[in-house]
Amino acid sequence: MRAILNRLNSDRGFSPVAISLWIVVLAGLAIFPKFVESPYALHIMILLFLSTIMGESWNILGGYTGQYSVGHAAYFGVGAYTTMMLMQYKQIPPWIGMWVGVAVVVVVALVIGSICFRLRGPYFVLASIAVAEVMRLCAMNLKELTNGAEGILATEIPPFTIGGTVVTDFLSKVPFYYIGLGFAVVTILVTWLVQHSKLGYYFQAIREDQDAAHSLGINLSFHKNVALVLSAIFTSLAGSFYAIYIGFIDPPTVLALDISVQIVLICIIGGIGTIYGPVVGSLVLVPLSEALRSNLIAQAIFKAGLANEESGVGVFLKENLAHAHALIYGILVVVVIMFMPDGVLGFFRKLFAARNRGNA
Repeated sequence: MRAILNRLNSDRGFSPVAISLWIVVLAGLAIFPKFVESPYALHIMILLFLSTIMGESWNILGGYTGQYSVGHAAYFGVGAYTTMMLMQYKQIPPWIGMWVGVAVVVVVALVIGSICFRLRGPYFVLASIAVAEVMRLCAMNLKELTNGAEGILATEIPPFTIGGTVVTDFLSKVPFYYIGLGFAVVTILVTWLVQHSKLGYYFQAIREDQDAAHSLGINLSFHKNVALVLSAIFTSLAGSFYAIYIGFIDPPTVLALDISVQIVLICIIGGIGTIYGPVVGSLVLVPLSEALRSNLIAQAIFKAGLANEESGVGVFLKENLAHAHALIYGILVVVVIMFMPDGVLGFFRKLFAARNRGNA
């Protein structure tokens, strides 16, 4: 048994400490709804799971393969629209519709990859943005199919049944919590498997030097498309989960450029090309987004005495800070790039390594 653990530790990145930590964390998350009944707290946790799924998905393509897509809203939207349209128009349960969405997004990803992967660097980035914008415009104008700018509202989510027995009726946030937790764990596990597999080594070789990888016999087009398909599948599942949870979608909500940018920011802030980077990025961005939306930052500034609530500056902060997501995110990205180029996770790893060297 010890030999097996040593081999896992050396070849696959496992360690008894890491396994124990994972078990404790998962057990804590599993019992969280039993002790915390606040709908808002569960909502924040669901958003954290959703953000983690999206970040880990993008990381497979952008972090490990080095293909920086800024058009992942296309795959997010395909999953959301497929699930919602099948549920509303064909009365197909969403847990079936989301897998139809996965099938659709695989085809879409292969078509997009066959075109966009002929480009490199900034040209690929621009092409990915263009693809997402084309998808958004199609959703806006194909009103007979997508209901256009009016969007699709879920009138009722059918209960999940097995053999005539109702497993859950989706009347509370708890079922969504466990679905989000399950998807997040599976996405992290798949990312870990990719990183420690031969396929993952090919991805990382392409990221480091495409020409050198090609000279070693690695099929660039094939492996880029494999990375894109894997990334698109989990992004589509995230879109389906979001649509079911929120119960309403429209083009600006699930196909906007903002979605793609936020997905990239999750990885940039947490740490690109790392398993836990998207988790850390989610832990930073989701609370920050909620604090902005609820104007908690402005209230904290007033309580700290940094500004008077009745002054011109105070009124300006109350009216505008809640809508300043782009500005705050931009400042955060600049700070991370300047002082933490490897993301928050990389910064703390270096800090702990330096401290350990000092203690030694």
